[in-house]
Amino acid sequence: MGKPTLLVLAAGMASRYGSLKQVDSFGPHGETIVDYSIYDAINAGFGKVVFIIRQEFEAIMREKFDSKFAGKIEVEYAFQDFDLKKFGIDREIERTKPWGTAHAVLSAKDQINEPFCVINADDFYGTDSFVKMADFLKNDVNDTHMALMGFEVGNTMSEFGYVSRGVCEVSPEGHMDSVTERTNIYYTSADDGAKKIVFEEDNIQYELDPKTRVSMNFWGFTPKVFDIALSMFPKFVEENAENLKAEFFIPSVPDYMVRNGLADFKVIPTSSKWFGVTYAEDKPIVQESISKLIAEGAYPEKLF
Repeated sequence: MGKPTLLVLAAGMASRYGSLKQVDSFGPHGETIVDYSIYDAINAGFGKVVFIIRQEFEAIMREKFDSKFAGKIEVEYAFQDFDLKKFGIDREIERTKPWGTAHAVLSAKDQINEPFCVINADDFYGTDSFVKMADFLKNDVNDTHMALMGFEVGNTMSEFGYVSRGVCEVSPEGHMDSVTERTNIYYTSADDGAKKIVFEEDNIQYELDPKTRVSMNFWGFTPKVFDIALSMFPKFVEENAENLKAEFFIPSVPDYMVRNGLADFKVIPTSSKWFGVTYAEDKPIVQESISKLIAEGAYPEKLF
């Protein structure tokens, strides 16, 4: 099988962060977080990277990345926008933000014809994740057998507020039984004063075991997922036309595929500690984490 593609979700406006974190500097020579992901992806054997962006970011993104990756990996851009007609939906709906991460993935449907991995631009996943996913996409993936990288929720938290995670139910065989997007996961204090992880639903708190496997939008797909998402999206738009905050999240697509017997999803376990920037206060922690990895020899001081 040929080289897989890396699909990078980079169209978000970063309202909680306060600036365009996709191009913010975190490494000692101005490296972005996604520079480390692409460095790992190149070494793991990925052949192309497709950035999903808003069209108004194109000049900024090209200036930041095109020359840096020239000759190292093929780079393409796809645009997430408000045009529903390209998905066969003949209507216009006024929104302030696009339709979410699964809509973002659909925006790349004409540029990817090979197995591919989806990641967020502002999440640091670590070398182990890319090596394991590349191996899966080269050797095991097919239209009925796909994958997600399963992080432990306790390794994915922010100290500064709530986070969104796809919470997984995993079978004894290591396959995903279901995945549910939880948009309000945070630390709180237990009765003994220790920290515990909870999420809210209908104003009720539910505790999560720190070792619960969660999706960090690190998925391994074949292009078959475009067909499934494209069949689901018109119904989602119709049902949520008046809900301007509704989002078509990636986990809803694999969850639908599993529930309807269309595919299984291997949960590839990793104990790697994720870090990322949801809030501005996260930045110095990310910079310190990267500096530590460089000092340990995991990455060169200057990536490219």
